[in-house]
Amino acid sequence: MDEDEWLDRHGLRPDERGLDEVRALLVAQIRLERESQGYGDTILMKLCCVQLFLAALLDDVLLIWSAKTASWDADRSIDIELLCAGGLEQTKTYLSGHPAQESQAALKRLLHCEGTGDFDEFSPAEQSAYYLAYYS
Repeated sequence: MDEDEWLDRHGLRPDERGLDEVRALLVAQIRLERESQGYGDTILMKLCCVQLFLAALLDDVLLIWSAKTASWDADRSIDIELLCAGGLEQTKTYLSGHPAQESQAALKRLLHCEGTGDFDEFSPAEQSAYYLAYYS
């Protein structure tokens, strides 16, 4: 299934059942991409991350991080802002209190990006509007 078919099937804001399918597809694509760069579809992975971003559930932050870090191509395709649907401060708080080792790596990257100014003009609402316009 490609990006257009997935978007036609679920739209940008899937319902709860659709979000479960988004997560399952993303996990499968992450596995493929980790096996060998290029096996996964990083464009489809980004779309799944956008769908999760628009759902704005903190529990999806580490799944999005896993997608972003699946390969060099995935890292370049999946925007760091996609981790922060709940806001930068809320995401940093969530990651700093999460026991998973990956949470500290994600937090370190967020802090670095914040320090370089990547989040100076960031707001979840504006980022959402950008993705809604991009995919329409």
